[in-house]
Amino acid sequence: MGGYTITVAQQKGGSGKTTVAVNLAVHLLAAGHSVAVLDTDPQGSLGRWFMTRHEATGGAPGLDFSTASAWGVGYECDKLKRTNDFVLVDTPPKADSDLRPALREADLVVVPVSASQLDLWATEAVLELVDRTRKSALTVLNRARAGTRLSGDVVAQMHDLDAPVAETILGNRVIYAEALGQGFGVTERQRSGAAAAEIAALAEEITTILRG
Repeated sequence: MGGYTITVAQQKGGSGKTTVAVNLAVHLLAAGHSVAVLDTDPQGSLGRWFMTRHEATGGAPGLDFSTASAWGVGYECDKLKRTNDFVLVDTPPKADSDLRPALREADLVVVPVSASQLDLWATEAVLELVDRTRKSALTVLNRARAGTRLSGDVVAQMHDLDAPVAETILGNRVIYAEALGQGFGVTERQRSGAAAAEIAALAEEITTILRG
């Protein structure tokens, strides 16, 4: 049996797609799984992270990496799934034909939603594409500020969207950006911190869905 493909998608830029993909990949790796990351975003943020990690780890990043244009996604996913338990796919910030190949390959589409009305509107377009490809999605509130009315309002409205909402909420924490810039995930930088606990909880939700 091949591995699972988790596609991280969101139409709006700045939603934290790469951050979510990276941290899920690193956590799954630490849990003993073989993991690959696939960058389909022309901006190449995931690729920059991987090369930073490659250098920081002395050429031993611990996971596989590949890139693909829209129509090469299927080929790369098939190749990576043969040798990995999980493939994390980072996608362009758009909801059009360039995104569809990555959605078609997904066993689950994870949609980060920042705490703003603009992100909610963008999420609707992504979920429409997910529905057309007959895939399952999970929306995740990201970069939330604890205890704020806005975060609470956004979560409430997320439940009105056509996709399940993760119980886990990812906070607006500096450690996410710091770890990413160094080529690592938060679980490698603050194993007992709040951010690491959030990623662990989200990974548990995701793997339960995939194996259910």
